[in-house]
Amino acid sequence: MPAREKSILENCRRSSRIQRRPVAFDRYVLNGHYAYISWNTIKENFRHGFDWDNDHLNTNMFAHPYNGSLFYNAARSNGYNFWQSELFAIGGSAMWELFMECEYPSTNDIIATPIGGAALGEVFFRTSDMILDERASGGERFGRELAAFIISPMRGINRIITGQAWKRNTQPGRKPARTPVSLTVSAGPRIMMYQPEDGYHTQTGATAGIHMEYGDRFGSSSKVPYDYFSLLAELNAIKGQPLLNRIEIVGRLLSKELVDTKKSSLAIGMYQHFDFFDSDTVKRKSDYRQWPSTPCAVPYKLGTPASVGAGLTFRHIKENRWTFEAYTHLNGIILGGILSDFYRFYNRNYNWASGLSLKFGFNWLLLDGRLSVSLSDRFYKLYSWNSYSEENVWTPPASGTPMDIQGDKSNATFNHLETKIDCRLWKGLYLTAGMDWYARKSTYHHRREFHGENFNLDSAIQLITSRQLNFRLMLTYKL
Repeated sequence: MPAREKSILENCRRSSRIQRRPVAFDRYVLNGHYAYISWNTIKENFRHGFDWDNDHLNTNMFAHPYNGSLFYNAARSNGYNFWQSELFAIGGSAMWELFMECEYPSTNDIIATPIGGAALGEVFFRTSDMILDERASGGERFGRELAAFIISPMRGINRIITGQAWKRNTQPGRKPARTPVSLTVSAGPRIMMYQPEDGYHTQTGATAGIHMEYGDRFGSSSKVPYDYFSLLAELNAIKGQPLLNRIEIVGRLLSKELVDTKKSSLAIGMYQHFDFFDSDTVKRKSDYRQWPSTPCAVPYKLGTPASVGAGLTFRHIKENRWTFEAYTHLNGIILGGILSDFYRFYNRNYNWASGLSLKFGFNWLLLDGRLSVSLSDRFYKLYSWNSYSEENVWTPPASGTPMDIQGDKSNATFNHLETKIDCRLWKGLYLTAGMDWYARKSTYHHRREFHGENFNLDSAIQLITSRQLNFRLMLTYKL
């Protein structure tokens, strides 16, 4: 192998995978070293095989699934169904991992990119479908096409190539189904109270959120994926905190009605879940960056880009009095990630893991919808099954090289309890008071510690907990 290519290849191995871009743009515009591919880099990728990478949480848990949504919607916008488009996302991800970068292919990416990409992709496709209207012209038509392009870029590109972007019809040019859609937008102040071992620490700022429900959660039996889905996204404007705080997608894959009466309905179904929770340091410890074995001062980080399971939905209507709605979901987490207090290498401070999640909640609408009370809880249990051991003594990532592992030898739980009250002020405008309780508990085995300049093994089990309490007071508009 030529010296220059060998040097580039070695640099690629040490670098972080970044959000995927077209390889020609990466190489000739950005001059990204990871984009200097050749037959040698391709052969090396096949020879070495897959390993676990060390990107940021938001890169691996959101940016890579977003890239998968582009592969997915390239097929979806050309007439393929959900399952067929998923195959395109799998093939596109495998192509990029093995051929289009001079970095070793990533185990987590080949799972999270196509599965999480299908969840994001179908939501983007159906949302853009609601916007497009081929009967429109002029400024309205341009605005609709632009909005659809932003939401689903591959669909927008496909419409431009085929001429659909300016072709006028007597029909909308989208699916004719009359799908019920509800959209809620909210914004207001937020108070964060983080409780590590040495007491409470508080931050204040602003938050905004959007919640969309597409389809009828309590509808008839169905085998059409994502004929019902919900999307919840939250943004922060708080110093030191990530802008994107939370994303949650629940998409129904199939369902069967068990009870269907005038007052009550009960259905069982299979659902795909995409969850992303991100926080950052509330109180910065002076030594946690210098010593990798010092627990970090971050409350929580969690992502489950590949999760599927069974769910029950229930609704009971008491005419002219109240409506009660409830749900529960039990899911298997194929791939997830959760904050690590000790693992440090490049941008990674979390463990890859698998496990399960349990979600349940209810919404009680009173006074003809003028007042509503809701409560929900999300519980996650995650295990790192490919981790370091005593036989494979782990050198501190800050001073050594990364290993092909999921992270710490550990298991962890994460719980998010959320309550809120909505009171109607005027038409679709509501005052919302909410509280969020985040609790993380991580159990570590064979923890490594620094003692002076020596690196010793402490085989004792260590339990670390962190808790965060949030209060929100927001104005909410329901469309």
